[in-house]
Amino acid sequence: MKTTMKTMKDGTWRELEKTIVGCRLCPRLVAYREEVARKKTRRFQSWAYWGKPLPGFGDRQARLWILGLAPAAHGGLRTGRLFTGDASGDFLFDALYEMGWSSQRESRERGDGLALRDVYISAAARCAPPGNKPLPEELQNCRPYLHAEHHLLKRVKVVLCLGRIAFESYRKLRRERGLSLPPAAFSHGAIYRLEDGIPYVALSYHPSQQNTRTGRLSREMFLSVLKDIDAILREEGDHGTDGEKGLAPHPG
Repeated sequence: MKTTMKTMKDGTWRELEKTIVGCRLCPRLVAYREEVARKKTRRFQSWAYWGKPLPGFGDRQARLWILGLAPAAHGGLRTGRLFTGDASGDFLFDALYEMGWSSQRESRERGDGLALRDVYISAAARCAPPGNKPLPEELQNCRPYLHAEHHLLKRVKVVLCLGRIAFESYRKLRRERGLSLPPAAFSHGAIYRLEDGIPYVALSYHPSQQNTRTGRLSREMFLSVLKDIDAILREEGDHGTDGEKGLAPHPG
């Protein structure tokens, strides 16, 4: 039976994580993730791959919600935590550390001691997709999990969408909830003030190697977005707590 927005949004964090980790709604993604976890890649042959969908993680009292695209096949799908064990995560957490929002610059594996302050991280798709391209129906199947996080993250002031697909997924979430929508155009560095609900949506190119190695997204460009967000959070007041340190248990 497919998970619905109604059944997910009234749950708890533990129920949400258990549901995500046990999800098998998308046959293509189930087959791909299990094949990757079985075959592995040469440099990680000694790893026991996570091989399941990934919940979000971070400070559950966060004022900044970062929304990515999907786990990487040999990053998050291997380690069991989003943006962990790959170059995108190296880029992201180095910047978050610079801002004082991460306890360390690197995110290598679950249990490495990393903790987030005032930041929660999740993704539009919870399984690694072939070619890093989830299908529209797969994103639709994952959207109830975003709805549930939207319900549970009570203090969010800014949503940072990493890339166009994350932005479109968040726009669809707001449309489905009957909330005001940010403009449709995706533009790196844009920050939209909304009329109700979560008041700001910020946009950045995704920190994939395709963007960072080509110079489309530099460290300075990304830090500029984060500094703009930090200024908003300072103006909003109600400073974040040390929260539930980024390593929420992963059932299963």
